[in-house]
Amino acid sequence: MRAYLDIETAFDGSITVIGIYRTDLGTVQLVGGGITDLALYEALDGSRTLVTFNGTGFDLPIIRKRMYVDLKLDFEHCDLLHVCRKRGLRGGLKKVEIAMGIERDTAGMSGWDAPRLWNLYETNDDQAALQTLLDYNREDVVNLATLEMHLGLISHTPTCTAVRHIFV
Repeated sequence: MRAYLDIETAFDGSITVIGIYRTDLGTVQLVGGGITDLALYEALDGSRTLVTFNGTGFDLPIIRKRMYVDLKLDFEHCDLLHVCRKRGLRGGLKKVEIAMGIERDTAGMSGWDAPRLWNLYETNDDQAALQTLLDYNREDVVNLATLEMHLGLISHTPTCTAVRHIFV
């Protein structure tokens, strides 16, 4: 079983959202105080492989630094950034999505928007900003599965649309 993982961070580098998409469960998003090692492993239970985009350089090292959890010890890892580079696809996830014809409702947003949205939520209790951040993260993880299919690494399209949020 594959789990598609992406994190969002705040201006101070802390993890604000961990999104995980699985074709059997849909999307689980650990948010704010709901981000714990126990919740992370529970969301990944039954998974064998983590799929990320630049997870080698960003997501997994941040999780290790901030949560003291080394996911590479417990899971195989497929970093689609490296697969894309080998196939001549350059740029970040959003640029690769455009090149592959993968659409998103949060088009125009980038990882640079995530800390700003989290800050609006934290300082002003801006629920719309939080929802936009969660929508952006959900599209990131679901689109990883779509990208993997477009690259020919898997044969199914994402089908499960359930979303579960874990807050504290």
